[in-house]
Amino acid sequence: MRLGFSMGYAPPGTSPLDLIALGQEAERLGYDSAWAAEAWGTDAVTVLTWLAAKTSRIKLGSAIMQMPARTPANTAMTAATLDLMSGGRFLLGLGTSGPQVVEGWHGQRWGKPLTRTREYVELVRSALRRDALELHGDQYDVPYTGEGATGLGKPLKLMMRPLRARIPIYLAALSPKNVRLAFEIADGWLPIFFSPSHARDAFAFQPREGFDIAPSVNVVVSDDVAAARDVLRPLLALYVGGMGARDANFYNALVGRYGYEDAARTIQDLYLDGKQREAIAAVPDELIDDVALVGPRERIEERLAAWRESGATTLLVTTHDVATLRTMADLVL
Repeated sequence: MRLGFSMGYAPPGTSPLDLIALGQEAERLGYDSAWAAEAWGTDAVTVLTWLAAKTSRIKLGSAIMQMPARTPANTAMTAATLDLMSGGRFLLGLGTSGPQVVEGWHGQRWGKPLTRTREYVELVRSALRRDALELHGDQYDVPYTGEGATGLGKPLKLMMRPLRARIPIYLAALSPKNVRLAFEIADGWLPIFFSPSHARDAFAFQPREGFDIAPSVNVVVSDDVAAARDVLRPLLALYVGGMGARDANFYNALVGRYGYEDAARTIQDLYLDGKQREAIAAVPDELIDDVALVGPRERIEERLAAWRESGATTLLVTTHDVATLRTMADLVL
């Protein structure tokens, strides 16, 4: 099992430069990859570009670049440029994000996420191969032929020659259908809140040769297990309870598939009723232990066995603590 560093995005009030320093330390420790994220704050590409300039070996992954934020052609240009400038170290993680972000931030139609993802990946791969870019699908029309078209658009080839014609593509996926699509069209899967005990049943996947399953896992090293759990309780309450509408929260559905239906419903009801403290308190210890690594070094070392047996091929350590990065390197590498 490889070890990666999930940088996430810079929390409000902090600088992305802090992430760069952690990425440099991850490279020094022997981590295989470092991954930057984006929501509606710092973007992933700028952080990865800066990290590429400050490192020489570690792979650089986007987890994720939001598909509604960029056209497939723009993503292909960005991926090819980052890969070239980093010496072939870029890993392209993509995701649709949720309807609140797609419609509320990017001003795009939520549409059909599975169809959109399939067509988007097809266009990105085609562009990186330097094919003349053309696809008239359900979600994308390239060259554009719809209402208001001038008729002057023609299929274009990427002007630059990519260092690699097939940059690895990873998909963030939370539902069984999306996971099946990832296994079909991508090179890897980026799950969040992955449970090594329940994931195979919840997603009905079978590991396959050459396909990278790279879950991000929150790690809190502490001699006090209860205190370590409490660090993550607000995060899980936010995602399970408040990330999405009552009938459209993918994280809530996910933990429900893990067997926590009652807890998921309670957390969401409390959170959406404005009772955030009660929602946080309602997050079960068992759920935290299922999807995270918390507690003393010895406890984390013991629980790593489940992750190694889960089918995960890369473990993306989610932390902004340098001591935690070092502890995980000692335990895994």
